[in-house]
Amino acid sequence: MSTLENEVTFRRQTEINQNLEAQFHSSSTEFILITDHRTSKYKSLEQLEAAKLEDNSNDSCCSRYARNICRMKTLKNRLPILKWLPKYRPSDALGDLIAGLTVGLTVIPQGLAYSGVVGLPAQYGLYGSFMGCFMYVLFGTCKDNTIGSTAVASLMTYQFAKGSWQRSVLLTFLTGFIELLMAAFKLGSLVEFVSGPVSAGFTSAVALIVSTSQMKYILGVNSDGASFLQRWISMIKDINNIRLADSCLGCACIILLLAMRYLGRLSIGPKDRAQCNWLQRIINHLIKFMGISRNATVVIATTVMAMHLESSGSNPFVLTGYIPPGLPSLALPPFSVEPQPGNATAGIPAVPGETFLEMVQSLGYGLIVVPLIALLESVSVCKAFAKGKQIDITQEMVATGVANIANSLFSGYRSNSGLARSAINNASGCRTSMSNFYIGLVVVLALSFLTEYFAFIPRAVLAAILISAVIFQVQYQIIMPMWRSKRSDLVPGILAFITCLVLPLEIGILVAIAANQLFILYHSARPKVTLEQLETEQGIRFVKITPDRCLIFPSVEFVRNMVLKSGSKTTLPVVIDCTYIYAADFTAAKVISSMVDDFRRRQQKIIFFNLKPSVVSIFEGLNTRLVLCYNMHALSQELQPNGQHSQSVESMDQVEDGNATDCVSMASTMSLAKTS
Repeated sequence: MSTLENEVTFRRQTEINQNLEAQFHSSSTEFILITDHRTSKYKSLEQLEAAKLEDNSNDSCCSRYARNICRMKTLKNRLPILKWLPKYRPSDALGDLIAGLTVGLTVIPQGLAYSGVVGLPAQYGLYGSFMGCFMYVLFGTCKDNTIGSTAVASLMTYQFAKGSWQRSVLLTFLTGFIELLMAAFKLGSLVEFVSGPVSAGFTSAVALIVSTSQMKYILGVNSDGASFLQRWISMIKDINNIRLADSCLGCACIILLLAMRYLGRLSIGPKDRAQCNWLQRIINHLIKFMGISRNATVVIATTVMAMHLESSGSNPFVLTGYIPPGLPSLALPPFSVEPQPGNATAGIPAVPGETFLEMVQSLGYGLIVVPLIALLESVSVCKAFAKGKQIDITQEMVATGVANIANSLFSGYRSNSGLARSAINNASGCRTSMSNFYIGLVVVLALSFLTEYFAFIPRAVLAAILISAVIFQVQYQIIMPMWRSKRSDLVPGILAFITCLVLPLEIGILVAIAANQLFILYHSARPKVTLEQLETEQGIRFVKITPDRCLIFPSVEFVRNMVLKSGSKTTLPVVIDCTYIYAADFTAAKVISSMVDDFRRRQQKIIFFNLKPSVVSIFEGLNTRLVLCYNMHALSQELQPNGQHSQSVESMDQVEDGNATDCVSMASTMSLAKTS
C-alpha cells in the first residue's frame, strides 16, 4: 500500500469516526505529525533548511554578538535619545519645560522630606534628585517616568544602611551595578514572580510605615524601633512630650494639602474644554497649577512665616536647620568608614571604622532585594503610562542602574521611578524624557542659591507633605474587585501587608513572595483531570483521561494516582489525551515509566494520544516503551483486541527490513501498517 493510499484510507476512516472524534473536544486531528519523530530521515523542508544554514555558518557566538552590538538599531535601543531627539520640535521643548518646572517644585520639598525617612541630613535627599534625571534623559524609554527619591527607595535604604550616609551611598553604587548585570542577563522577567496582590500589600504597608516614620516630626515625640508596631508603641509611651505647635502646624498642612489636591481636579464652565471661553480656560489652568504645585506653595508660605517668627525670636517650630550650599563634589563612593571619636558633652556617639567587606556584609541581601523592588517600581510606572505599547524592561533596568551609579558619585542615595511624580509630569504635558533634564536643573539651581532659605522650613511641614503624598498609596480600592474576582488572591496580599508591618520590610516581602509561590506550586500540583468512558464505532469501549496541564514534578504523582485508580477499576484500555501536556521533566519521565510498567504487568493497554514529540523525547530518555497515536484511525486500530489490530512501525526503513518492534508508534500518515 502506498503512502498516498494510506492517507486516503486515514481520511475515510476519520469521516467514519467523526462522532468519536467530537467527543475528544480539543483532541482533534488538527494536530497531526507529518513526519515520524523517531527518525531524522523524513525531516520537513524547513528543518533541513535550518540545519543547512546552521552547518554552513562558521561565525562564532561572540562574533555574532559583537556584530549585533555595533548595529545602529542596537545603539538606538540602548540610547533612546537618538530616536526622539532628531524629531524634537519647539512645541515639545515648551511642553517639557513646563512639566519639568512643575515637577521640580514638587521634587524639592519631597527630597528634603524623604531624607528624614533614610535618617540622613536634608541635603542628601536633593543630592540624589538631579543626576538620575540627567541620566534618564539619555537612557530612559518612558517619557512620563521620573527618577528621584521615593517612599520605597528611602525606606529600603534606611532598612539596610541604618542611617549611615557612607553605607547609603555605597548601597546606591553597588545596586546600580547589579541592575546593569540584571539587564545584561535579561533578568527583567523576575518581576513576574511578584503577583499583583503581593505588590499591592507591600506598597500599602510601605505607605503606612513611611507615614508612621514622619509622625514623630508632627507630634514632636521619640520614635524608636525597626517595625511599624514598635514605632507606634514608642511614640505612645512618649506622648507626654508632644509639641503642640508642631502638631497643629503639621495637621493643618495635611488638611490644606489634601484640600488643594482635591481643588486641582475641579474646573468651571462646560465639560468640553473647547466650549470654554478664554477667562474660564485661564481660571481652570490656575486651579490646576495650584493643585499640582501645592507642595511648593505650602513650603513657601510656612517658610516665610517661620523666618518672620525666627527674626522676632518667638519661633515655636522645629526647623530643618543648616544645609550646606552648593553642589556636592564629584567623588567615588566611600569604600570604607574611618573611625571617629565621639563627644559625650555634645551627645555625639563615636563612629566605629568599617572596611569594604564589613560594609558589604552589613548591607547583606539588601544588594539583591533593593534592585528587585526598584524593578517592580519601574515596571509599575511604565505600565501605567504605556497606553498599550510594549515596555523595554531591560532598558529601564539600564536607565535606573546608570542613574543610581551617577547619584552615588555625587553623594546621593537610592532613587527609583516615582508614580506620583510621573503622574504630575504626565498631567503637566510632558512630551519627551527631556522633562527630566529640567527637573534636575531645578534641583541644581535650588542647591546653588536657595539652601540658606531651606533651613527655615519647619520639619512638621515636610512630614505633612510626605504623609499627604504616600497615604494614597494604600491600595484599599483593589480589595472589592479581588473579592469578586478570586478571593484566594486576597490571602497573599493580606499576608504581604501584615508581614511587612510586623516584620522588617525586607523579610516581610520575601515571606509574602514565598507564600505566593507556594500557592502557585499547589495549584500546579493539582491539575484538573477529566475521566470519560467512550466507545468507538466498532463497539470497543475505553477510558479517556485528560490532564489539563503539563507534567512536571509537583503534579505528575497526582496524575499517576488518578490514572492507576481509574485503570484498576476496569479492564478497559486507557487512553491518555495529551493535548494539553506541552512539557515534562525527568521526574515525570520516571513516574510515567513506572506507570506504563504497571499497566503492562496486568496486561491492560495504555495509549498516549497526541503526545508532543518534545515530550516523547524526554520519556524516551529512560527507554520507556510507549504506545503513541496521533489520529483517530491509528487510535481505532490500536484499540482492537490483541491479534486483531494492525501494528504500526517506526519508519519505512523498518518495514523494508522487517525490524518492527513491540513499541508501536502511530505517529503520522507516513507510518505504514503491516497487512496480511
